[in-house]
Amino acid sequence: MAADLVIRGADVHTPSGFIPADVVVIDGRVDGLVSRGATVADAETVYGDGCWLTPGFIDLHAHSALRSFDEPQMAAKVSQGFTTQLICPDGLGPAPVDDAHVAARRDYLAGLEPSSLVAWSWRSFDQYLSVLDASAPATDLISCVPHSAIRQVVMGDGDRDATGEELRQMQALTDASLAAGGAAVSFGMIYAPGMYGRGRELRALASVAAKYGVPLVPHVRNEAGESLAAMSEFIDACRETGARLHISHLKLIGNEDLLDQLLGLLEAAATQIDLTVDQYPYGAGSTLLTALLPPWAMAGGPEAALARVRDRAARRELAADMRHGLPGWENLYGSCGAENVTITQATGLDEVVGHTVAEAAEMLKCEPADAVVEICARTSLDAAMIDHYSTERVVHEIYRRSGSLLCSDGVFNPSPHPRLYGSTGRFLGRFAIRGGLASATDAIERMSGRSAALLGLTDRGHIAPGQRADLVLLNPHEFIDTATFTNPCSYTAGVYGVWVAGQQVWTGQSSTAARPGRVIRIGKENLA
Repeated sequence: MAADLVIRGADVHTPSGFIPADVVVIDGRVDGLVSRGATVADAETVYGDGCWLTPGFIDLHAHSALRSFDEPQMAAKVSQGFTTQLICPDGLGPAPVDDAHVAARRDYLAGLEPSSLVAWSWRSFDQYLSVLDASAPATDLISCVPHSAIRQVVMGDGDRDATGEELRQMQALTDASLAAGGAAVSFGMIYAPGMYGRGRELRALASVAAKYGVPLVPHVRNEAGESLAAMSEFIDACRETGARLHISHLKLIGNEDLLDQLLGLLEAAATQIDLTVDQYPYGAGSTLLTALLPPWAMAGGPEAALARVRDRAARRELAADMRHGLPGWENLYGSCGAENVTITQATGLDEVVGHTVAEAAEMLKCEPADAVVEICARTSLDAAMIDHYSTERVVHEIYRRSGSLLCSDGVFNPSPHPRLYGSTGRFLGRFAIRGGLASATDAIERMSGRSAALLGLTDRGHIAPGQRADLVLLNPHEFIDTATFTNPCSYTAGVYGVWVAGQQVWTGQSSTAARPGRVIRIGKENLA
């Protein structure tokens, strides 16, 4: 047979274990698994003796909505084996957007979706996907429809309940965006203006997701002391509407004593609704510095928030609420402590990048809570952080007991969280291969086949005839994360090659010039 590529000598992953086989690729798809040494004519040959050949990994929470415009090769992602990314999580994304909010949206997203080259020429979700596809990314990209974006277009940035007419408009805009190719509806209940939405609004959008058979993908309202109620908010919405539920980055901020109750709640809910979770394999998060501010800080949008952090009286009140907390608010500042929050981006205030809030406070000659407000003011809200919130025991138990799928939640900022470069090496290499928290076969299936099934991607996730040739060649004895909090931009070890649709995008040392990725649109054919 004539072929484009044959990978020889590796042990090939299947859902039931590894098998010795050579894998033949024709026209970007797996043509067959043949006996080792079988004659294959005219093919490029790659030798993988001593290696595993796995399906390409799927990142279920990727802040890559704008990255392809600046760096389409996305080396941090392909270097660890990601070949498909689910973008626009946390209810946040570049589209849909209207003329009245485009500048504020761009500024608000800068800490999570930084880009210096994109022109923001789109307004609808459909237009955005077309412009993104034209950027020719190295990986495939599939997008959530972001709730905050929908809410802002319909009702602005106010902290109020939607009217009946506004709910209908949000449903219509969500419907149009899913019809254009959205794969899920994402929510970010700690980000404005999505955080102001509650029961009726969540159920209204859940009913549209149910119509299309796509999941709700929420960053829930509280991942600390009130995490059970925050999970129940979405479990109830899905139970009432029939929507599927996929919890983003399952975690517990402090409150280790709630772990058994949290996992028990999810286990029970999974008997009533279609429920899955994902996890980044770290006990630290990364997000906007404004997430440390109380919810009222962001009411009215970024301009109103910026006015507050620059107003003397409001600054005192903001800092006081951070120190003492508010009923029902997930107070990250109080849970983590100033010494456990590190500044990763601070536009125009580079001297604090890489320092903790406690250290930045000494530099700025003020109290730590005041330093947070000051940094938000001096950077015009364009600041991001890493917050250390959990023990390794909790991270391991969630991994071991929940069946979590994999996400990176990686953000491309100047001093990133190591998960941007190391998530797969930690999830599979450190936790499964070395730690024994799951079998390697199971971990790989959670990173590929089960994630593909969640998104309705029937053409990938396994190495089998007809499947898209998204492939990772790795040495299991070397495969492990090397990125750390002090050296975060370090590639995962033991990745010998990565292919997207049969084209090699990573050589084991660097990105190639290939950019075979595309934007995948789920579309109306997915109607439930």
